[in-house]
Amino acid sequence: MRKLAALAAVVTMSVGALTACSGGDYCGDLKGYVDSAKDLDIKDSDAVGKMLDQAKKVSKSAPKDLQDDWKTVIDYAEKAQDAKGDTNKLMELAKSDGSKIQPAMDAITKQAKDTCKIDLPGSGS
Repeated sequence: MRKLAALAAVVTMSVGALTACSGGDYCGDLKGYVDSAKDLDIKDSDAVGKMLDQAKKVSKSAPKDLQDDWKTVIDYAEKAQDAKGDTNKLMELAKSDGSKIQPAMDAITKQAKDTCKIDLPGSGS
């Protein structure tokens, strides 16, 4: 159950993580994304789908150095959505992909704080 909570935190962070900023509309897009992803229930595939749509939007305005990180976050969120709320599948996802998503989230979170002055939910900042 702890892994499921960690998965939810990572997806929520990815929601907030979209607040990194390089210029253009990235910080604004991220802020809107964070607002739309509050209280995300990782077991609600419709809610994850909405967060995923926002993540894709934000990834388009992301700085080049975060493009790969955003791809990792989007891939992870797509897999979470495909799990359709199945706790076992979500826990397996956390186990199999957790080591990939964390470095991406760390980079996005750092950029969000340093550039956009936004602390992402669950970032421990």
